Amino acid sequence: MIRYLAGRLVQSAVVLGLMSFVIYALMGLMSGDPVDLMISADPKITSDDAARLRQLYGLDRPIVERYANWLGAALGGDLGYSRLHTKPVLAVLGPALGNTLVLLGASFVLSLAIGLPAGIAAARRPYSKTDYAINLLAFGGISVPPFWLALLLIIIFAVILGILPAGGMGTVDQAGFWDTAHFVVLPVASLTIASVGGHTRYMRASMIETLRQDHIRTARAKGLSEGRVLVVHALRNALIPMVTIVALDFGYLFSGALITETIFAYPGMGKLIFDSIMGNDFNMALVALLFATVLTLAGSLLADIAYVVLDPRISFREVEA
Repeated sequence: MIRYLAGRLVQSAVVLGLMSFVIYALMGLMSGDPVDLMISADPKITSDDAARLRQLYGLDRPIVERYANWLGAALGGDLGYSRLHTKPVLAVLGPALGNTLVLLGASFVLSLAIGLPAGIAAARRPYSKTDYAINLLAFGGISVPPFWLALLLIIIFAVILGILPAGGMGTVDQAGFWDTAHFVVLPVASLTIASVGGHTRYMRASMIETLRQDHIRTARAKGLSEGRVLVVHALRNALIPMVTIVALDFGYLFSGALITETIFAYPGMGKLIFDSIMGNDFNMALVALLFATVLTLAGSLLADIAYVVLDPRISFREVEA
């Protein structure tokens, strides 16, 4: 196990290094730079001033040299300053990450809590009325555009009924739980409805395939109750494909939902990355994207570990192969 984990850490470091260079190069090739934004904000800056500023910040050097300088500083713990927020990158990244953890973490847990039981119920009696009803709701959730769903929830619950706020995060003087929690009800509901259909469909397909296996027929032939067959013998194997889906969602969980966060004016990771790219805040965008990459790699590693836990027939040697 230690050998496998060490190998995965080396692979992750290589992937992270390559991703950092690719992201840095792509942003470096974008039109405009921070000095151009300074010029547009202050017309008094002359061309000589702009040249000196580019030399001061190293923007006149080749992109490979600039990347090497950034990488050396990053490995030393200096991730740079956010130009848009005039704060260190980590000081800006922390609150946005916390907001995203609350928003997408809640919707992620709710989606699994609803989607997994619904998928099991649909797979228990395939092509029954219950199965058709669950499939209809699942396809409805998958088909609805996220931006339209968010606007619909705002119109119904914020405009017509007036029981929930349309967006934002409240004020600092609101100390009660509901005073702050009710601001995330609509965003969480929007994200949950959009994702629960996919989890339900994946769980249904995996459970139907598992219930057709020989060991399930053997368990039923021994006279075991249907509940024991589903929970003890079928569910554990059916969860293995779901682990892959959850691992893929892990990186998305922390990179944020741009559309939803924008519509509800929620300051999470998705909106932070978008604003940083549009505002040429290179340090902020680079670190945020790399952080999402790290979490995606971590989700993949956790998925491999979960395979071994769920199925004793799988060993770390097989996963490594």
